Amino acid sequence: MVGDGQRLAGRPLRAAQDEAGVPPGVWKGRGLAAVGLTAGDVVTERQAELLLGEGRHPDADRIERALLAEGKSPAQARRATVLGRPIEHNQSPETEKAKERTPWLGMDLVFRAPSTAHITWALMDDETRRVLELCQDIARDKTLEWLEEAVAEIRWKSGGKNRGRVRDGLIVAVFRHYESRAVDSRPLLHDHAVVSIRARRPDGTWGNQTAGALVTHIVAADALYTLLFMEEVSARLGWAWEPREVTPGRRPVMEIAGIDQRLIGWQSTRRQQIEDALPVLTASYEERQGHPPGERAAYALACQAADQTRSPKRTVPLSLTELRERWRASAVAAFGACTVYRLAERARAAAAAVWARVHPVVDIALAAAQTIAVVYVMRGAFKDHHLLAEARRHLSYVLRGRPHQPGLDDQIVQEAIDHYTRPVGRGRMMTADLRALYPRDTEDQAVLRPLTRNRSASPYQRARLAAGALTARVHAVRRADRLNSRTRPRTVAVPATPSPRPGRRVGRDLEPTTDVAAVEQTSRTLEAAAAEMAARLQAGIRERAAARRPSPQPAPATAPPPHAQQPVQPAPGRTTPTGGIA
Repeated sequence: MVGDGQRLAGRPLRAAQDEAGVPPGVWKGRGLAAVGLTAGDVVTERQAELLLGEGRHPDADRIERALLAEGKSPAQARRATVLGRPIEHNQSPETEKAKERTPWLGMDLVFRAPSTAHITWALMDDETRRVLELCQDIARDKTLEWLEEAVAEIRWKSGGKNRGRVRDGLIVAVFRHYESRAVDSRPLLHDHAVVSIRARRPDGTWGNQTAGALVTHIVAADALYTLLFMEEVSARLGWAWEPREVTPGRRPVMEIAGIDQRLIGWQSTRRQQIEDALPVLTASYEERQGHPPGERAAYALACQAADQTRSPKRTVPLSLTELRERWRASAVAAFGACTVYRLAERARAAAAAVWARVHPVVDIALAAAQTIAVVYVMRGAFKDHHLLAEARRHLSYVLRGRPHQPGLDDQIVQEAIDHYTRPVGRGRMMTADLRALYPRDTEDQAVLRPLTRNRSASPYQRARLAAGALTARVHAVRRADRLNSRTRPRTVAVPATPSPRPGRRVGRDLEPTTDVAAVEQTSRTLEAAAAEMAARLQAGIRERAAARRPSPQPAPATAPPPHAQQPVQPAPGRTTPTGGIA
């Protein structure tokens, strides 16, 4: 609540927040109406202590006074303010041993934008800063709405055997921070969304949310937040996005195009501290175990390096204006004024280059095939939320910030499940159906297995190879179907004025096409028109050859001269193409 800073005993919360340079927290979520709060209200210290510290109503003091005035006992008045089970239940000697633990009352979800967004937010003008903060608010709120609508579950009965959707929604306290934990303080715009575990069941009673539901879908929520943030930034500032490889062989991240990569290193000093401490821990691990660390061990060592290098935040109070002046002076001293003050110009130029070569066309069938290939190689067996996260990453890479149709990610997941998966194991687990991926070609059904067994490459490299192989296969099947069909419809409709290609600018906007069926239909129409014109030319050649051939009988007087060409009349029901086809 005070930016992870130091707060002296007895100092008011608002004064401590002003000194730490962070804004006060605000309430979010649709579940606020059940406790008498409104979205956007400031989070007071007493409200946070009651709801997030004791699991009670945020206005418990007033409710207790009213009940005591009515003659209720202090125990009855206190119990009436508890939302669900009291936390004292966990310390009761009659409680079973499995529940003798500190009660869990909330979960902290951190919404952090990409690195280049922090750089532009810290170094550009105030108007750009406010726009980026607005993009952060919109993407965060929409992600929280998805979590409370599609993910949040609540349990009841013994052992939580009954589960269902929460009745109202989530109760969330959002706290915004501006800087990282680095010793020299670097810009890091991020929000801490503390989700209360208390929620109402379908019957109106209070209980605890299922922690597993939020944890299971946390990666899909992260991918959705990134996708929404990219779309808001592109729509409001006109910038484009491009992938950046942080670690060789690992999944790239999306960054704003045109931002100098050196500024990312200047902003990510915290990452550099972790990378400096990691080799020492890795060498110690190899000495103890006798072999290099695997994927899980490497992740654990990285977490250990982050804990060892974690330093307390600054103690000198600075406002956001003072922080931005300090950051701008540091970046100018390191890279020059031209690099800092031309960020917006270079971002606009890079966006024009990206939109010129990247067309925001989403092929649902091809996206489903690529999604299933990546998830299959990375995990083997998977669930629908793994496919959902990868589908959203695919949309981020393909659209580069252009808006997507609502529900398009779910369509990709459903397409992948319906056509390319088969059930395996228990608990709704599934895996890739290789026979569905490679029909009629038995020698190609095992094309993905050598990629999964190739341990010389990283999992993501093998996944991209599998996706590339599957993409080539899909294109080959489509090309073969188009060439072998040779359909010649009786009516060929070609527009007189050609419509713009997908991705071409129309006025000031770029209209994204999310259905490739129209594009393929146009291609088939053009092929049919070209085939019909070729047939007409061949017919004309044969007629001219027949006209020049000498006849054994004398020609009648009314016959046309040999050099005259008979006009080619269109067949009944056919229309001569007039759409500028040469």
